[in-house]
Amino acid sequence: MEIIRSNFKSNLQKVYQAIEEADFFAIDGEFSGISDGPSVTALTNGFDTPEERSSPDVKFVCQSSSIDFLASQGFDFNKVFCNGIPYLNQEEERQLREQFDEKRSQANGAGALAYASPNASKCPVTIPEDQKKFMDQVVEKIEDLLQSEENKNLDLEPCTGFQRKLIYQTLSWKYPKGIHVETLETEKKERYIVISKVDEEERKRREQQKHAKEQEELNDAVGFSRVIHAIANSGKLVIGHNMLLDVMHTVHQFYSPLPADLNEFKELTTCVFPRLLDTKLMASTQPFKDIINNTSLAELEKRVKETPFNPPKVESAEGFPSYDTASEQLHEAGYDAYITGLCFISMANYLGSFLSPPKIHVSARSKLIEPFFNKLFLMRVMDIPYLNLEGPDLQPKRDHVLHVTFPKEWKTSDLYQLFSAFGSIQISWIDDTSAFVSLSQPEQVPIAVNTSKYAESYRIQTYAEYVGKKQDEKQIKRKWTEDSWKEVERKRLNTQGLSHPLQNHCYHTNSFSATSRVGKRNLSPSPGEAVLEDRVSGEISDSELEQTDSCAESLSEGRKKVKKLKRMKKDLSPAGHTEDCPAKLFEVPDTW
Repeated sequence: MEIIRSNFKSNLQKVYQAIEEADFFAIDGEFSGISDGPSVTALTNGFDTPEERSSPDVKFVCQSSSIDFLASQGFDFNKVFCNGIPYLNQEEERQLREQFDEKRSQANGAGALAYASPNASKCPVTIPEDQKKFMDQVVEKIEDLLQSEENKNLDLEPCTGFQRKLIYQTLSWKYPKGIHVETLETEKKERYIVISKVDEEERKRREQQKHAKEQEELNDAVGFSRVIHAIANSGKLVIGHNMLLDVMHTVHQFYSPLPADLNEFKELTTCVFPRLLDTKLMASTQPFKDIINNTSLAELEKRVKETPFNPPKVESAEGFPSYDTASEQLHEAGYDAYITGLCFISMANYLGSFLSPPKIHVSARSKLIEPFFNKLFLMRVMDIPYLNLEGPDLQPKRDHVLHVTFPKEWKTSDLYQLFSAFGSIQISWIDDTSAFVSLSQPEQVPIAVNTSKYAESYRIQTYAEYVGKKQDEKQIKRKWTEDSWKEVERKRLNTQGLSHPLQNHCYHTNSFSATSRVGKRNLSPSPGEAVLEDRVSGEISDSELEQTDSCAESLSEGRKKVKKLKRMKKDLSPAGHTEDCPAKLFEVPDTW
């Protein structure tokens, strides 16, 4: 079933139901990736650390090679821009909800005047000199409306946002009862105000209708983010193939910008998706490594149809046509996600053959697959095969690696010539003036370093020296930042005693406070997961969900949630059939 902008709203409950009934989710974002540097090789480096590979890079750009690739795979660019479903990240949603609350408070007479005095809504509004004539004309028209027995409504001419604000504030104290004020749009998207004569009961009814409509529009703007939040809040297993980019983009686009610090990124990611599984890493690990030669998604899907695997039989629900794997639709995100799910089922079931007695079906909650949780495959990193979201990453020695700096004019051939006496080498470019060079024999490293002692155009240092200097620079930068914030805080505290009485006298900042807690939808069908979700986020009603489905949650609150989830994972056993087997029957190795 294809869901686009036009049918998203009408099918949202079906999506929620599917999320509730699912055992796991398979995702694919079809992020082809772009190069942001002088060459494709500058995008990634064979000796990147996980932190360098996960660094955020916020931009919207097009690259001809990526566009050509997507076009060659039949990608419909018109559908993206014409029928794409809107979405907001949590910060954007928070701002929109604050604007919504501010707009309502202004309509109720609390508006910006609440900052000046608790009785401001009962006092005349201070109108700028250049707007007095305009406001006098508006008030005169309203007086005529109230005196008229025939007319019930008054349409004011389109005006500026500031003028509309003045109208709302003026009418809220001058006519507290008897009229209803509403902003509408013309066909040309010009905004104008409509004033209606109503009794109190009718006014309240219209205000409720207006509130419901605006709330609906706000939820429409949140759009597809509601689906992502429902998946995340379910706590169920999310599967992808070579999924690091998919995870990074999903977190960035639907939650918050990616932090620069690797550990903060891990915390944020596991907060959003408590359980992730990368089928590319799974296929690259024992017991699959020896029987799967090619881990690309297309080849993996073909391999798991053969012995010793037992591919699942797929039956589609009525009205939901399925993909046909006989006619490949590779690089369509939905199809790739579909065959990723099939690959996972086949590999998971294969693990059941190692049990005694063997298990034909291994569920997404089985302890057999736990060793593969929250480890994301890293492409083109020579000695760190995966990013470990739940602990420290592998720390390779790299005692055979050198860091070399040189003039911008140098080419790869210059580096090969420089190290010609050291046999076979491997070069990984960092930028135009630096690269990593790995030697075949670690004992040759001191000799190579000594050759650059008296060189003027280049410098060679060990990998350990390079990393140590980077860490020192990071510590200095962090200390400088902390000291700067301490100074800011000290100044704030020094002035707080002076400003506090003034705030008490003049300001009432609660007037604009917006709801910032995150509403959670409990989508798990199992009692164990239901208890887990309730303990983390509490019970809320459907109406509350629609209002606070995915409001912004601070990173500190996210960290608390992560810790709670990890503690509860140990306390609660997952519902459904759990395989009676050792948890460490299979283990993703620490060394490869």
